[in-house]
Order: sequence, then C-alpha cells, then structure tokens
Amino acid sequence: MKIGQKKTVSPLPGASRSKTPTGSYSVKNKVTSGASRDMSTPFGAWQVWEEAPTFSATSFTETIDGGQAFRWQKVEDFYEGRWGKNAIRLRFENEQIEFAIPLGSDPKVTQQNLASYFACDVDFAQVADALPWRNDPVLNTAIQHFSGLRILRQPFAETLFCFLCSSTKQIPQIKAICEAVALDMGETVADGSHALPTWAAIAEAGETRLRDAKLGYRARYIYQTARFLAERPGWLECTEAAPTEEARTRLLELPGVGRKIADCTLLFGAGRLEAFPIDTWVEKILTHSYQLEGWKLTQLQDFARIHFGSASGYAQQYLFAAARAGLIRS
Repeated sequence: MKIGQKKTVSPLPGASRSKTPTGSYSVKNKVTSGASRDMSTPFGAWQVWEEAPTFSATSFTETIDGGQAFRWQKVEDFYEGRWGKNAIRLRFENEQIEFAIPLGSDPKVTQQNLASYFACDVDFAQVADALPWRNDPVLNTAIQHFSGLRILRQPFAETLFCFLCSSTKQIPQIKAICEAVALDMGETVADGSHALPTWAAIAEAGETRLRDAKLGYRARYIYQTARFLAERPGWLECTEAAPTEEARTRLLELPGVGRKIADCTLLFGAGRLEAFPIDTWVEKILTHSYQLEGWKLTQLQDFARIHFGSASGYAQQYLFAAARAGLIRS
C-alpha cells in the first residue's frame, strides 16, 4: 500500500490517548457558575482574546483537548481549564477566541498567561510549512484538516505528573485521576477549584493518598519520583533548561519514566518540538501509513527524526489528531 492510501479506520484498543469524548457536565449558568463541585467564585462575562493565535474550530479543539493536556473539560459550548494557578474558560466563537475568568481576576494578566500557555511566540504556521508535507500525503492530509494546531507550553512539573498518570489510560481516565489528585492535595485557585499539587506536596502526602485517587501501580512511581525530587531541590528546573538529549536522559532516571513519557514531557511541557513520543497510536500510524512493519522502536524514532526533521514532535501531533479523526490509516 502506498503512503497516503486511505483505509477504513477503527479505534485502537488499549491506546493511552483516546478520541473518546470526555463527557460534559452541567452548570447552572455558563457565565456565572464554576464547574467544580466546591467552586464559590463566579466567572465574569466573555471577552475577546485580541492577540489570540489563528485557529480553525477543529485545530482549537484538538489543541486543548487532544491528548496534550488533561485539565480541560467541555461544558456546553465552551472549554474550562486549569494550569498552574490559572482557571479560565475558552470558546471558539465567530472565528475568534473568547475567554472568561473568575470575577476579580486581571484580564491583562490572563491574556499574558494565555500567550505563554499557547506558545504565541512560536510561529507554528512557519514550523508547519517546513515539515515535509509536500512529498508526504499522509502528513499533508493531517495538516490540511487541522491547520492552526499548536503545541501547548504547559508547566513542566505538571506535564511530568500528568503523563506519569497516563500509562495505559485513556484521556477521560487521565482527566479524572488528575482532578481527584487536585481536589485532594492541590491549592485552591481563583474560582474555588484546585490546582494540581506540587511535587513537594505529593512527597509529603504519601503513596496511600495517591492510591486513593485510583492511580493503582502508578502511585508507587509517582511517590518515588516525588521523593527523588524532594531530595534534589532544583533538579527539575535544571532538567527543563538542559539540552534535549541531556534533559531526556535525566528524565529517564525517574521511577516509571520511559522514553514515551520523557518525550511527552519535553514536547508538551518544554516546547521541544524535536521530541517525538511514540505511543500505541503513533506506532501504528508509522507501521501502517508509512509501511514500516517490523521496525523496532529505535528504528521508528530514527525514521521520525530523519523524515520529519527538527519539528518531528509537531508532525507527530498532526498525525495523532488525524488518526483519531479517522483521516489516515492507523
């Protein structure tokens, strides 16, 4: 079969990231009520994000709810999300992005935080144009459908935690785990909901409380990682700042961190576009759409680096999105 030839696509069983809808939940008023059960501060009116990057409806949804981040929930016609101490609502309305924030929050600061989170200093249109889509019909299909897709720049420590929670789990399950841990251990943020806990807070809380959040065997790895980091102040910050190969090697020292989790952390938490995570989805895309049957994981990584170039991780997210949508063979 030639590259790009379409075939009926079925969902992949056991994939760690999923197209399964996360489900919505009700709120009394989409302007004035928070989503979490114990929220006490209402959200204000919708405002236009004047400096927002260009999205299509599909690329907006895929960017915030396509397996990069796990603290966004669809509520009626908008998404509500959290990162760090930020709580915000976003919606794609009339070809522009609108946001709403808890009453008393500063819109100017919010837009600055949004710009950082969405990596607005990166020209992703230029990065996409440099990918080999001209002679790769599989990638071209993905880029055409999800034009405007971005790689988020999430807090590095949070990204590591979320992907440690992700092993063998699908997106709705990962979201539920993150929410349970946040409610139990995280600090309250502006709308009355909770941030994810710091690694120091996790180390202090202990493994049992992690198991209570349905983390299963992952609780041991996460607690061991928290203890590792507690004993090495500044280690995670040094890792984030290190060159990619060194940063990956350092992350692989952590309990429960393999190549995929390390690369996800680097791509989605440090903006290392050259990091190419290979999970079940991506492995099947490379195997079937690029005729790489029988290739070992290290060979697939070499192929990705050579074929897709210095922004291979960005290409991976396009391919992942297209496979979930049934546009390319996986």
